[in-house]
Amino acid sequence: MSHGVSAAEATLPPLETAGPHRKRLGLISIIACLGGLLFGYDTGVANGAEGPMAADLGLDLLQLGLVIASLGFAAAVGALLGGTLADAIGRRRAILVLAVLFFGGVLLVIFSPGGGGEFDPVGYTLLLAGRIVLGLAVGGASSVVPIYLAELAPYEIRGSITGRNELAIVSGQLAAFVVNAIIAITIGESGGVWRIMFAVCAVPAVFLFFGMLRMPESPRWLVEKGRTSEALEVLETVRSKSRAKAEHVQIEIIAEEESEAKVGLGALLTNRWLLRIVAVGAGLAMFQQLTGINTIMYFGSRVLEEAGMTPQQAVIANISFGVVAVIGGIIALRNMDRVDRRKTFMIGLSATTTCHVLVVIATSVFPDGHPARMWAVLILVVAFVISMQTFLNIAVWVWLAEIFPLHMRGVGFGIAAFFGWTMNGVLAFIMPSLLEWSLGGTFALLALVGVLGVLFIYRFVPETRGRSLEALEEDVTTGAINIITASQRRKY
Repeated sequence: MSHGVSAAEATLPPLETAGPHRKRLGLISIIACLGGLLFGYDTGVANGAEGPMAADLGLDLLQLGLVIASLGFAAAVGALLGGTLADAIGRRRAILVLAVLFFGGVLLVIFSPGGGGEFDPVGYTLLLAGRIVLGLAVGGASSVVPIYLAELAPYEIRGSITGRNELAIVSGQLAAFVVNAIIAITIGESGGVWRIMFAVCAVPAVFLFFGMLRMPESPRWLVEKGRTSEALEVLETVRSKSRAKAEHVQIEIIAEEESEAKVGLGALLTNRWLLRIVAVGAGLAMFQQLTGINTIMYFGSRVLEEAGMTPQQAVIANISFGVVAVIGGIIALRNMDRVDRRKTFMIGLSATTTCHVLVVIATSVFPDGHPARMWAVLILVVAFVISMQTFLNIAVWVWLAEIFPLHMRGVGFGIAAFFGWTMNGVLAFIMPSLLEWSLGGTFALLALVGVLGVLFIYRFVPETRGRSLEALEEDVTTGAINIITASQRRKY
C-alpha cells in the first residue's frame, strides 16, 4: 500500500543508519521506557499478588476487585492529566513527576497496615490510596512516554522507537510474573509476601527519575513554546547536522502555521475534524482493552485456576503469558515500520477474537476437572497473548502517539487513553465475579466485542505509517485524513 508523502518529507536528507546521534536516541529511549517498565510491573504484579493479598487482608471479591480496578480508573485520570501536564510543562518534566508518583504509590501500598486475615478499614483505605497514586502514574506514563518518543524519533523509524515502550511494558509484566512465582515458591503465599512483590517496583522508579534528569526535552514541544534554538540543539544530538536543520525548518513551518490556532482543549472543541479523530482514538483504545488483555495480565492465575490448575501450578504457568508477550513485542517492533497500522489491527483483532471463540468451545467440550480443559485453555490464552502483543498492543499506542496534531497532542492522546483506561477499570472490577460465574461465558462476551472492534477499525481508523508528524497534522486538521481513510478501506 502506498502512502502520500508531503513535499517537506521528500526534501529531507536520508536517514543515517549509524553514528553517535543514533546511540544517543537509543539511550533516550531506554531511559524513557523505564516508565513503560514501571507501567508493566505495576499492572502485572497483581497477577499472583492478589490471592495472598486478599487472604492476608481479609478481602471479599468486591473489595479485591476494587483494589485491582482502582489502578485502572486512576490511570484513566492520569492519562488525561498526564497529557495536559506534558503540553504545559514539557514531556521530560512530566515524566519526572511520574517517577515520583510511582515511588510514592509503592510506599503507600507496602506500608498500609493490616494483615492476619482480618479486615482493617484504615489499612484498606491506604492500600486503595496507594493503588490510586500508582494508577495516576501508570496512566500518565501511558500517554506521555509514547508522545515523548514519537516526537524525538525520525518518521522512518518512529514506529519501532515508540513501540519500544510497549515492549518495556510487557517486559515489566513478565518481570512481575517471575518475581511473584519466585517469591511464592521460596517464601510461600501467606502473610505479607504480597508486600515484597509490590516493593520491587520502587527500584526502577529511582532509575527513571535520575535518568530523565540527563535527558533532553522534546524538540517539537520546544518549537511550540518558541524555544527554537534549543529545539535545534536537541535535534542535532539525535540526527546528523543536515537532517536536523532540515527537520527543524519543517517543524517551524508547521508551528508558524498553527501559531494563531487554539491549543489543547480549545483546539479540539473548535474543529470538527479533531473531534472526529479523538473519537476514533478513544474507540480504538477501548476496543484494545475489551480484548481482555489486561484481564489476563491481572487475573491470569485465576483464569488458569478456573480451568483446573492448582494455585501453585497457575502462578508458574502464568509466566508463559509474560514470555510470549515479550516475544510478540519483539516481532511487533521488527514489523512496525514495515507493515501498515490498519493491517496489523485487522489481523490482530481477528486472531484474538478467534482465540476467544476457541476457549468457549474448549470449556464447553471438556468438563470441569478434565486435564484437556486445563491444557486447552492455557494454550489458547498463550495464543491470544502473543496475537495481541504481535499485532495490537504496540501498534495501538504508536498510532495514538502519531495521529494528533502538536498543539493538542497531549490532550488528544490523554482523552483517548482516558477512555481506554476507564474500560480497563470496569473490566478489572467485574472480572473476578465474571470468572466465578462462567469461564466460557466470559470469553464469549469478549469474542462478541471483538467482532464489533474489527468492524470499527475497518470503517473508521486511518493509516499513519510512513508519514511525518507534520504531514499527518495537516491532514488531520483539515479533514483530509478522512478522505484517505475512504481510499484505504477499498484496499483491505
